[in-house]
Amino acid sequence: MFEIATDLAVLLVLAAVVAGFVDAIAGGGGLITVPALLLAGASPVEALATNKLQGTFGSATASLAYARAGHVRLRDQAGMAAISGLGGAGGALLAHLIPAEVLRLVMPAVLIGVAAFFAFRKGLSDADRVERMRPGVFAFTAVPLIAAYDGLFGPGTGSFFMIAFVALAGFGVLKATAHTKLLNFASNLGSLLVFAFSGVMWWMTGLAMALGQVLGAALGARLAMRVGARVIRPLLVATSTAMALRLIWQALG
Repeated sequence: MFEIATDLAVLLVLAAVVAGFVDAIAGGGGLITVPALLLAGASPVEALATNKLQGTFGSATASLAYARAGHVRLRDQAGMAAISGLGGAGGALLAHLIPAEVLRLVMPAVLIGVAAFFAFRKGLSDADRVERMRPGVFAFTAVPLIAAYDGLFGPGTGSFFMIAFVALAGFGVLKATAHTKLLNFASNLGSLLVFAFSGVMWWMTGLAMALGQVLGAALGARLAMRVGARVIRPLLVATSTAMALRLIWQALG
């Protein structure tokens, strides 16, 4: 049934539950699922493709949970989500053109910067702030760039969307989280549509992991909406730092 032994598939589903929970709050779920897929025997491209499959379900679940609670209006954000989807697809198409080693050298510093921003920036709360970039400019600059990165590489996409919404769009932390999951879902879906024709997807394992993602994302979104910035901010700092350390460890071999 699965592409791997059943016991390994069960462990991957459990990893997906944890990843979905963390990702719905602060992003960084790929920090858990990609290494787990690699340890289960997936090649790097199989791990990336299968991660997009299962992660799309988690981000969709979180997006719907935030929308139902009124933290994001799906209809109002449809245009921005479409741009994100196209950016994710474009990034996936370009994935073979840019050496992954280049991104692995740059990303730890960027992720540490994200962690430092949320750790030391004063006044971060669930309240909205001054808008530094008009919505149209934000939609056609920050959104496609971050979404293309998601299709190209992946780790830290949620963190980058978060810092863009907070620092540029002036969103409060909870509102930024809700909108991040919607755009992350769109970029995941766009890149998934490209990887679906690659012939490297672990379909059965990925769909089983998707069930775990749905459960974890629903629980994570519920906690984030209940507690807000008090849980989102420290978890975002922790996941960004963890991703940076993992990438440094990979780079050092």
